[in-house]
Amino acid sequence: MEKEIQLMRLSEEHTIAFKEEMQEAFQHGFQTYNKDDGKDPNQWQVLPDEDFYRSLRAEGAEAYEAVDADGQRVGGAIITIDSLTHEGELAFLYVKVGVQSKGIGQAIWKAIEAMHSEVELWETCTPYFDRRNIHFYINRCGFHAVEFFNEHHPDPNMPEQFDQEDGLFQFEKRMK
Repeated sequence: MEKEIQLMRLSEEHTIAFKEEMQEAFQHGFQTYNKDDGKDPNQWQVLPDEDFYRSLRAEGAEAYEAVDADGQRVGGAIITIDSLTHEGELAFLYVKVGVQSKGIGQAIWKAIEAMHSEVELWETCTPYFDRRNIHFYINRCGFHAVEFFNEHHPDPNMPEQFDQEDGLFQFEKRMK
């Protein structure tokens, strides 16, 4: 059963609540799927504020709240679109804690694809430890893993921003 959601542009007045819900969702995912990795999830922010705001200020950035039929925010996404190259980047996608595993993430992604049919290539990244995200991007959304960044092969676009010792998968989805 496909979930009915509507994407609405993120308003300035909702930005803080949106960021906090996204951080909570990422923290929840980290705690749920990484219990035995020895890392204390409370000692660092899974989604640092600076990364969130950098993605909102990026050239071509668009932020969307995903709203259900009752008008409740159930998730959201931040993307960037390069209209010259017809490439898009999914910076962040989240589903609110308490409503995961109900098809909302996939509905958000399908809505983004429908809104931006001009995009020929989508890219996104996720940390190596987030098996749930890896499953979502590959098996639900049709992305392909194209690169694995780590301490031996760092992402040149994120030299200090990410502890690359842990690793990060880059995904692509070619549309046309």
